[in-house]
Amino acid sequence: MSSLVLIVEDEPLLGRNMKVFLERNGYEAVHAETVSDGFRLYLELQPDIVLVDHNLGDGTGLSLIERIRATDRWSKLVMITAHGGVDLAVTAMKAGADDYLTKPVALQEIVLICDKLREQARQQNSLTVLRKREEMDGGLDQIVGKSPTVLELKRRIKSLTTAENAASPDGKEPGPPVLILGETGSGKELVARALHFEGPRATQPFVAVNCAALPEQLVESELFGHERGAFTGATDKRVGLFQAADGGTLFLDEIGELPLAQQAKLLRAIETMSIRPVGSARDRKVNVRFVAATNALIEERARQSEFRGDLMYRLNTVTIEIPPLRERGADVVLIAETFISEFQRRYGRVGLTLSEDARKALHRHPWPGNIRELRNVIQQACLMCARNEITPADLSLRELPPLTLPDETVGVGVAGHSGAGGLNDAECRLIVDALRKHAGNVTIAARTLGVSRDTLRYRMEKHALKRENYL
Repeated sequence: MSSLVLIVEDEPLLGRNMKVFLERNGYEAVHAETVSDGFRLYLELQPDIVLVDHNLGDGTGLSLIERIRATDRWSKLVMITAHGGVDLAVTAMKAGADDYLTKPVALQEIVLICDKLREQARQQNSLTVLRKREEMDGGLDQIVGKSPTVLELKRRIKSLTTAENAASPDGKEPGPPVLILGETGSGKELVARALHFEGPRATQPFVAVNCAALPEQLVESELFGHERGAFTGATDKRVGLFQAADGGTLFLDEIGELPLAQQAKLLRAIETMSIRPVGSARDRKVNVRFVAATNALIEERARQSEFRGDLMYRLNTVTIEIPPLRERGADVVLIAETFISEFQRRYGRVGLTLSEDARKALHRHPWPGNIRELRNVIQQACLMCARNEITPADLSLRELPPLTLPDETVGVGVAGHSGAGGLNDAECRLIVDALRKHAGNVTIAARTLGVSRDTLRYRMEKHALKRENYL
């Protein structure tokens, strides 16, 4: 998650330059020119880092720092000024500033200090940088929707967290492991955050790791940490993600992609609540609540010996399934409007609305990429729309590409008919052949056909095909 920087600087050119340079270096940034606007944006956006000029048109940066620090111990605050000296620096630090820079200041120096402060926050046993912003992004309210499937999803989360709050109000006892199932982009991390921030461990770390993104040779080191000299290049001791999440929640996304060798070590860590860093001679106790998620058919992968069955049964003490966006009816418009509000603030747009035809287009689209795809579509529309009303043309919705067909099947249907119906029949026949060949294994069938698992599952629904018929 990128860090958000609020710049409060009354020199417009300098403020814009700082914003652009920070964005080029991987930060999100917003700019205000006054104390009042700065505090308003702070309350609205809950930034990770605030860069404050001292002399502003309607007050001083020192007063803004004091105001923020009175209720917020998480945001990192930096005073930047051309006036004063050591006395002002000391006063700013006493008021709660984390650092101090004097003008003229190089843009690269600003990036370096932001990097340092972000790393400090990460080392405070919260790898997600800002606790308050995490809490705002983590409750049940962040799961948008009123469809029956979403209301049932919220009910299950609330039921589980209510029981956990009653069983262990102080959060010392970890709740049962939870396995979240859902297609790519359906909001699995959002559910994991709701489980954490609605539960008794809400004030403790929430650490998320994408198992698919971990290099196979470094998985063990990333999860369990390592001692200095444990392997070539290990010049320092490293705390792993388990220790970083101690007392809180460890969210293992894409758990199905974890190598088999590390699955055994993960199972032992869950069962014994202890880990052994690479190169260490002793185990270390941890107190971690485990939430895992996957878009894979985990039971099918276990049958194919691609995933350990004992780990699957240990993780799915509680299972929560997330409905795909195409099954959520009118929720697609509610979520789209939520994204429009977000991007209006980010890009300085006002009054953006969806036309009636755009709403209908959102309903018709199958959304194979789910909420992630919808977010990208709305972001592009908010950036590129020349008017205040977003039309279907602004949405740039793309149809799914057809499966690759052999030349001789194009235009010829099962019954020998040509045209679009023939193409659909040929596509259906390809899917059936692949499912039969691989005994209903959707993952391998998709790989054979050269498409993603989610695309194949959508095509199977289109043709009313069920994997159970080909086992």
